[in-house]
Amino acid sequence: MATAKPQGPASYFPSIEAKYGRTVDDWFTAMTAAGITGHKDLVNWLKTEHEMGHGHATALAQFHLNPGKWEC
Repeated sequence: MATAKPQGPASYFPSIEAKYGRTVDDWFTAMTAAGITGHKDLVNWLKTEHEMGHGHATALAQFHLNPGKWEC
């Protein structure tokens, strides 16, 4: 039986983990610790503080702020 592919932001998670060397759970912990609650501010923080690309930063921020919206 085939496993369903992740949808939405979660589809970026394997490449995020491979490129930046941290698990997505580590990124979610870091975003929570940063205390940033707005999407745009989280994206900018990931881009400036962690040199993350825009697409990857957006995927993490979207999922972090709306974890129940997409299945992993």
